[in-house]
Amino acid sequence: MKRLWIMMILSGILAASPISIPEHFKAEFTQRITNPDKKVIQYKGTVEFLGPKMLKWVYQEPTQKEVCSNGENVTVVDHDLEQVSYYLIEKGFDLAKILKTAKPYKESKTVFIATYQGKHYTIEVDDKKRLSRVVFYDDLENEVWIIFEGMQYGKHKQPRESLLCKAPASYDVVGE
Repeated sequence: MKRLWIMMILSGILAASPISIPEHFKAEFTQRITNPDKKVIQYKGTVEFLGPKMLKWVYQEPTQKEVCSNGENVTVVDHDLEQVSYYLIEKGFDLAKILKTAKPYKESKTVFIATYQGKHYTIEVDDKKRLSRVVFYDDLENEVWIIFEGMQYGKHKQPRESLLCKAPASYDVVGE
């Protein structure tokens, strides 16, 4: 469930933000989660966003997994377990609302602080105001870092089908 919660951090779009969010973006990501006991787990993969709420995370390390969302439902295809899970999103992060509360940190033009639903976020952008990093604490008091690299902002829309998770028919299904 942690990954589903984290995945929803990019579930919205904001037009009037100091941080530039396009209709579409692709990037490589590293997601580092540190629990209160200082144990760290790190994931790597790619992410693709299609506004306003389509999102697909493709985890490549240390597990093979796809997480897709339309803002209301989440599909998780775990290739290591050969399992597909379906979830209804009850509560998640809304990037648009988070960014509305973002204020520059001190005199910085690249670091922003935001508060949303009682949680604090640090958002970093590059010199073109594109997302480069998001840091926050999740509900389990884990410190979560999401670092984006090779960010490609697009002006044209990708087909929605490219952001849907697909799994072999032989996979077990949970929560259909």
